[in-house]
Amino acid sequence: MQSSASAAMEAPRQDGARKTHVRYLILAMIFIVTTVNYADRATLSITGPAMRDEFGFSTIQLGYMFSAFSWAYVLSQIPAGWLLDRFGARRVYAASIFLWSLFTLLQSTLGAFSTVGITATVLFMMRFAVGMAEAPAFPANAKVVAAWFPKAERGTASAIFNSAQYFSTVLFLPLMGWITHAYSWHHVYVLMGLLGIFLSIVWMGFVRSPRKHRMVNAAELTHIRAGGGMVDMDEGPAEDRASHSDTSRWSIIKQLLSNRMLLGIYIGQYCINVLTYFFLTWFPVYLVQQRGMTILNAGFVASLPAICGFLGGILGGVISDALVRRGHSLTFSRKLPIVCGLLLSTTMIVCNYVETNALVIGFMALAFFGKGLGALGWAVISDTAPREAIGLAGSIFNTFGNVAGIVTPIVIGYIVNQTQSFNGALVFVGVNALIAVCSYLFLVGRIERLEIKA
Repeated sequence: MQSSASAAMEAPRQDGARKTHVRYLILAMIFIVTTVNYADRATLSITGPAMRDEFGFSTIQLGYMFSAFSWAYVLSQIPAGWLLDRFGARRVYAASIFLWSLFTLLQSTLGAFSTVGITATVLFMMRFAVGMAEAPAFPANAKVVAAWFPKAERGTASAIFNSAQYFSTVLFLPLMGWITHAYSWHHVYVLMGLLGIFLSIVWMGFVRSPRKHRMVNAAELTHIRAGGGMVDMDEGPAEDRASHSDTSRWSIIKQLLSNRMLLGIYIGQYCINVLTYFFLTWFPVYLVQQRGMTILNAGFVASLPAICGFLGGILGGVISDALVRRGHSLTFSRKLPIVCGLLLSTTMIVCNYVETNALVIGFMALAFFGKGLGALGWAVISDTAPREAIGLAGSIFNTFGNVAGIVTPIVIGYIVNQTQSFNGALVFVGVNALIAVCSYLFLVGRIERLEIKA
């Protein structure tokens, strides 16, 4: 009797002929959380100049501290994917949001340490901890989108949550720049930490699988299921989840790493993230150091290319899904925006040959519009990942992508230190965009869902 009542409560609502649109509320929640996620990654890019002045950090030290997040983020991806497939996106993601926000909050205490060496070490460790805690975020996003959205809507949904990185820059970089200028860098970490802790509570209370969400009616559930959405997400029978998580895990990893299509996607994501991490780490420093802007101005100016990146990201997803609905192959529909967008992003190299700041921002805006247009990797992973290992496949994809978060800050730090200029850094970033184009054109081949061999 009790189990019947519970089943009735968990079933989607049957009333009303018109389908509900709860999936858009879920997408809004993912977007908000991802916006805060990227803001927490970028705190050091805004507060870094003020912290360098206060503590005496060198350029190379700052480069290593920028990379600390990604060392942990990369090393934690495979365990995070296992946790997601084993325990579910809802619980693991809530814990992830809470922990990364707590470690962000703790960075506000750095003034308590007396020497530059100790402060640099503690900051590296705290950034490392934030990276570990954030590891499940994007694989969880892909897992939730694969559950809540049919294939013909998945490109737009993935583009929207991926574009949160630009919206984060638009919203939070000016805010963090103003807080640093008007108060101190400490207050940035307090604000972001408390905001994230609040969001972790909201996430746990609102997000469930389509099949178990009380606000979803039968019409929307049917629409999602008929279009290829995996409506159980990770809340199916416990024995099924255990089977997917524990059986032949290393065999699945081997198949994911040896597949040519996925290898091309992985390489492409690494190269695309070189652009992402330049923007998240060194771009505001570039504006201050090479273009002579103040920290306050850099925070506001950096938001202009970010707006273009956000618009490009949304447009890329809309174009891709529109091509799918018009009958074009999934391969053509995903690759066209990716290739065109990344070719456009190479225009940032032109900034080496112009003098006025207005032209620099214009070319950066064009480059990041192109980068946004081509950032469909998470949609491609949602289309290609094996059904029984979406969390793991997303984690491997994210591992490759975020190796760029280790390499990019350090390489650019050394380039700037040796040449006293960002010119070589912009060439380095632009060349990676070209490599991503070649990877999608010549390695990826047909885009289709991988079937795991027993």
